[in-house]
Amino acid sequence: MPLERLSMNLATVREQWTFEEAVAGCEEAGIATIAPWRDQLKHCGIGRAKRLISDYGMSISGLCRGGSFPYTGARERQAAIDDNLRGIEEAAEIGAGCLVLVCGGLPGGSRNIANARGQIAELISEVLPEARSAGIPLGIEPLHPMYAADRSCVNTLAQANDLCDSLGEGLGVIIDLYHVWWDPNLRAEIARAGEANRILGLHLCDWLVPTRDLVHDRGMMGDGIIDIPLVRGWVDRAGYEGACEVEIFSALNWWRRPAAEVLEVAKQRFVSAC
Repeated sequence: MPLERLSMNLATVREQWTFEEAVAGCEEAGIATIAPWRDQLKHCGIGRAKRLISDYGMSISGLCRGGSFPYTGARERQAAIDDNLRGIEEAAEIGAGCLVLVCGGLPGGSRNIANARGQIAELISEVLPEARSAGIPLGIEPLHPMYAADRSCVNTLAQANDLCDSLGEGLGVIIDLYHVWWDPNLRAEIARAGEANRILGLHLCDWLVPTRDLVHDRGMMGDGIIDIPLVRGWVDRAGYEGACEVEIFSALNWWRRPAAEVLEVAKQRFVSAC
C-alpha cells in the first residue's frame, strides 16, 4: 500500500514519546498523518497541540476516543454525555477526520447486555446533533467479543452498521482488523458500509499466535495470522480511499523499542504486508 495513505495512531509509540515528541518524530520519519489520543492532547494542552499540528503540517485522521456510554444512574449518564461533547469539541479544534467511539461494556453490577446496547444507542443519539453541527463524524469501532463485558458490547461490524442505519447521518464505522478479522460476515458488512459511504477508518495491526496479553500484545503487520491484504482489498473495493492507521498496543515488544525504529518498521510493513 502506498505510504501516502499511512496514518500513525500515536498509541503505537505512546510509551516512548510525548505528544510533542511524536509529532516531531513522525515528521522526521516522513509521516504526515497521525491519530492522537485525548489524554495525549490533555497532557500537552489542546492549544499547544493545535499549534504543533499546524507547525508540522500534520493531518489528523481521527481522535481517540469517545464512547463509554452505558450507565447505572442519572449522574453517570450525564457524565458520559458531557465527556463525549468535550471529545467532539476537541476533535473539531484539531481538525480531526472523526471522533472514534469505543462504546463501552456493561455498567457496574449489570448482566444485561441488551440494556447496555440500548443505552449506547440512546446516548449516541443524544450527542449526535452536536457532532453534526461541529462537522465531526462519529466512528463506531466494534471491538472483539472478548471485550464485551468491560470495553464495548458493540462487537461486530453488523452491529455498528445497524446503529448507523438506526441513528442516521453523522455516524460511520471504524474497521480495526484486530477486532473484526475473525468475523465470517466481514466481507459483506464491509460492502454494506461502503454502499452507505460510512467507512471512516481502517486500523491495521496483526493477531499473534500465541497472544500473550489480549490488550497489549498486538502484532506488527505481517507478524501474525490476519490476511491483511485481503481485507484491505475489500475495504478499498467498498470505496474507502482514506488514511489507514497503524495502531499497535504492544507492552511486550514494540513499546520496548526505540520509537524511531518502530516507525521505520511500520512504514516498511505498510508497504510490504498491507
